[in-house]
Order: sequence, then C-alpha cells, then structure tokens
Amino acid sequence: MSQKIRVLIVDDSAVVRQTLSQIVSSDPLLEVMGTASDPYFAAKKIADETPDVITLDVEMPRMDGLTFLKKIMAQHPIPVVIISSLTDAATETGMKALEYGAVEIITKPQMNTKQFIEESRIRICDAIKAAAHAKLSRKRFAEPLTVEPKLSADAILPPVSMPQSMIKTTEIVIAVGASTGGTEALTVFLQALPMDCPGVVIVQHMPEKFTRSFANRLNEICKISVKEAENGDSVIRGRALIAPGNYHMLLKRSGARYYVEVKEGPLVNRHRPSVDVLFRSTARYAGANAIGVIMTGMGDDGARGLLEMHEAGAKTVAQDEKSCVVFGMPKEAIKLGAADKVLSLESIAPYVLKPF
Repeated sequence: MSQKIRVLIVDDSAVVRQTLSQIVSSDPLLEVMGTASDPYFAAKKIADETPDVITLDVEMPRMDGLTFLKKIMAQHPIPVVIISSLTDAATETGMKALEYGAVEIITKPQMNTKQFIEESRIRICDAIKAAAHAKLSRKRFAEPLTVEPKLSADAILPPVSMPQSMIKTTEIVIAVGASTGGTEALTVFLQALPMDCPGVVIVQHMPEKFTRSFANRLNEICKISVKEAENGDSVIRGRALIAPGNYHMLLKRSGARYYVEVKEGPLVNRHRPSVDVLFRSTARYAGANAIGVIMTGMGDDGARGLLEMHEAGAKTVAQDEKSCVVFGMPKEAIKLGAADKVLSLESIAPYVLKPF
C-alpha cells in the first residue's frame, strides 16, 4: 500500500488506548485514525470516516466487543484485530471472535516488562498490516444481533437457602473479588496482612496463565504465602489462594476444614472465574464466619454474591470510589445494600483484621 494504513483503536481504558496509539504510530506504515472508549463512540467515528483496520477490546461498557464485532461484520465489514487480555485463540471467547469475523487475536501488552511490550508491538503491528490485506465478506448470523444472556451464579451453584455453617467459629475466611485495577489493589491489601491472618480466597479477573505469575509475584513480596489455587487446596491461616484464570473457584467445608474446589463451567457475569460464584459458595459454607471484600472493577460481578454473604451474617466491605480504578463492582454492591462498610483501599486490611 502506498498510503498508510488507518487504524481505529477501540478500548475503554485510556491507558490502553494511549499505549496502543504509541505502538501503532511507531510503525511507518501505520497511522492512528482515531480512538474510541466504547463501540457507540466508535460507530460515530466510522460514520464520518471508514478506517482500514479496527483494533477492538472485548470487555467494554454499554456494548461488549463481540456484539459490536458481529454488527460490523453483518452490516459493513471492516478488518478487525481483537486486542484483549480476556481472549486467547484457544479459549471460547477467542473462537467466537474468529467465528464472528475477527482477523486475528492478540493479547494486550503488559506494562511491566520492556521485552514483552516490544514483542507485543511487533505482533500487533504485523497483525494490523495482515488485517488490512484480508479479504472480507458480509457475515450472516442465524441468531439475532443482541447481547448474549448473562448467566448468574445459578449456573454453577444453586442459591443459598440456608448457610451450611451456622455455628460461629474462631476460624474466619476472607473472600475477595476484584477486576480492573485489582492487581494493584490486591497487592496493597495482601502486603498489609500479617503472617497469622485468616485464610484468604481471591477471584481476580485475569486470563489463564497470568494468575500463576501474579500469585508468584505476590508470594515474593507479601508476609503471607500466596499461590494460584489448585483443586482441594486447604484454606489456612497465613495463606491466600487466587483462582486460576479460566476456572471458577468455590469455597467448601469438610468438618472444621475449609478448602477450595476449582472447576470448569460457563461464564458467569461474562467471567470465569466469577466473583459471584466464590461469594455465593462462601455464604453457603462459611456464613457468619466470613468476611467479604469487593474491590475495583468494571461491571457488577460479585455484587449479588456479596449481598448473599451479608444476608448470611458475614462482615462485608466495598472499596470506595476515590481509591478505585473503576468504580463499577463496588458501586453495584453498595446500591444493593450489600456492604456494611465502604472504605478506602488502605483502610480495608485494618478493618477486616478487627475482631467481629
């Protein structure tokens, strides 16, 4: 091509839009036509000027990327490269994106490693250039172009009718859910916990394979031990278990022993692992012997689960808006009346360590 390839970047994160803009602009054959924070803004830009290639995130407010991709391919096909931390060619989401007409799927560049950013730059620029030459045809979809049903925790575990742990015990379990901005929030929270703190179970929305390296990094910098959960792991004092990417994690109890079950299953609230699944299981098996913490994140995963914990007698906390990267999940929990306290990130650890 004699002219530069014009790229429209669609992502709800301003940081990601800036990073992708720098990556695209670094290639002499590419130029950034514009950026958009969600598909609705993107549609307005496309109406004014058609890009050669769109880079598209999957998880966004107002309309998810897969729904937008289907609309593009059914109405006005434009080459699309999915750039998302939530997709991988081997996952169901990745297969759906390819099925709906995406040219390629790339993992978002991580900001913590220079080598990874450079490798990502090469992959992203190559994918965009390849997409610009792709032959596209209008897609026909048998199903209507509507957002897919969002499953609740019912898909994994029936609603709690009566907690299976009614007796107050000295052993407490801390259940934590986080999404966007959660890696830093969890780092602050876990670093503040002493070696003899109650056992912690965590769902952080992260792709498969990333959770293990995240757990290993936390294990190196925290007083407590931190590991990616494996099926049957005991929940014990001084240890935090992080749900593995692409698997749900449930808290279970056998006698006085708490342990986790790691299992496959459908997306719940568009996530696997789902905070709602962890919180519901904690409400059922720990009841008033638990503390629930919902942190920064997009959407509402965990809000209803935190309410179930609250109703089962657990102590519940939501991170406040000022300290959140995205005030989505905590906001929804607060709206439901699920949080006993709304606290800054730095105040959460001291609060959960107080005796009941």
